[in-house]
Amino acid sequence: MDLIRKQTIKKEVYPLYIAGKQVMTNKFLDVFDKFTEKKIARVSLAEKKEIQEAITTVSKSRKAMNDLPIHARKDILRDIAKQFRERKDELASLITMESGKPIKISQVEMNRAIDTVENCSEEAGRNYGEYQDFGYTKSSQGYQGTTRRFPIGPIAMFSPFNFPINLIVHKIAPAIATGNPFIIKPSPRTPISAIVLGDILANTALPKNSFSVLPMENNLAMELLKDDRMKMVSFTGSDVVGWKIKSLSGKKKVTLELGGDAACVVDKCNCAETDLDTIAKRIIFGAFYQAGQSCISVQRVYLHDTVYNKLKERLIHFTKLLKTVDPMLPDENPLEWNVGPLISTDEAKRVESWVENAKEKKAKVLVGGQRINNFYLPTILEKIHQNSIIAQNEVFGPVFYIEKFSNMKGVITKINKSRYGLQAGLYTNNLKRAFSFYENVECGGVVINDIPSARVDAQVYGGIKDSGMGSEGIRAAMHEMTVPKIMLMKDYGIPKLKKH
Repeated sequence: MDLIRKQTIKKEVYPLYIAGKQVMTNKFLDVFDKFTEKKIARVSLAEKKEIQEAITTVSKSRKAMNDLPIHARKDILRDIAKQFRERKDELASLITMESGKPIKISQVEMNRAIDTVENCSEEAGRNYGEYQDFGYTKSSQGYQGTTRRFPIGPIAMFSPFNFPINLIVHKIAPAIATGNPFIIKPSPRTPISAIVLGDILANTALPKNSFSVLPMENNLAMELLKDDRMKMVSFTGSDVVGWKIKSLSGKKKVTLELGGDAACVVDKCNCAETDLDTIAKRIIFGAFYQAGQSCISVQRVYLHDTVYNKLKERLIHFTKLLKTVDPMLPDENPLEWNVGPLISTDEAKRVESWVENAKEKKAKVLVGGQRINNFYLPTILEKIHQNSIIAQNEVFGPVFYIEKFSNMKGVITKINKSRYGLQAGLYTNNLKRAFSFYENVECGGVVINDIPSARVDAQVYGGIKDSGMGSEGIRAAMHEMTVPKIMLMKDYGIPKLKKH
């Protein structure tokens, strides 16, 4: 494992990217392996001078990006996917070192990133407009209109640590497809992945002034938010930071992909034992596959009273099979994946304190409930009090709780009491219940017969309430990054109304 780590890190100091060019600054950020907690490299940090230079250059590149023909945009995106394939193992190992997620999950992330870019290359030619004949009233007789969508302009992109490649790709690929320049501010916890992505972008036919990758101290993000030359902010991260960013962004368009406390409901069913095993394994995966550090990680599990005991037993059993080990190690357990550390010891301590708070309010720990340095053992709680911290907030750690229910309306009411509304899941073989769940649960997405942690990268993805505003997913993001513009025409090719 040490050899893989040494081979993955190519430099002692990584530059940032301004206008598509490598720049070394006088200020640096130390980056740590989240398992060994040892420093692995340093990254150049942008200060006000570099940020202003990046804003100036991307602003000047608007025309060059807008003028890129569709086939050129598609070729650039295909080139990115090609380079991803060539560097897949390197990038997966880097993701694991920087974020702490198991290597198998990092490989899945790279596969998803490749798929996202390739799908976006296909959608680049489908940014359709609309034609309307407005002659449906006497006053509008003779008018017709053609509406097209145009690039919004320079985009400030804020990416989180938990998917350091794929969640950036979900921003940059639609931006390229629609002809928008951009500046990436990566998470300070996983900046090297973004710099390597900068290497890849610089090795394409993308106009060189059209992008920058700027690791920076969080307080300097104001430079991007207050500058009117930036026309849009795309943020993925915590709800507290996200809504603060919106308040500081002035007249810019803002999309926010924030947190959640995803609920998974298992309806009554005449399930075979193997089906119950499958459901239990999927819930366990959705709760723990990334040490719970996902905005759609399973946090609330509602089990119908006819399956409660059987599923409870299975959930405990499968959780005990998980191993908290070096995330670089191959998976050697029946579930075929391990649980890595949290992003920091401080985060593990926070999760620990939240579980202790639940225990003080009489919650029962069925399995787990222990911190070991920056690991927190996969934990299942029962009899959670609704006033506990975990019941009211996104835990963002390897913890979920189970509750028994008998009435579907009642469980939907419980789900909707949350301040979040990102995704929810329902296992059922009743079509009427599935549609009722879909129509009544207050979430941006509902998943039927799978966990709420399921996400197809091409789907519309976004939350309501404290979970955000706007949408991602390839076509949805392209829509967000463009603005409609109508050409209204009078008496052009349409016969005038004759006077009587």
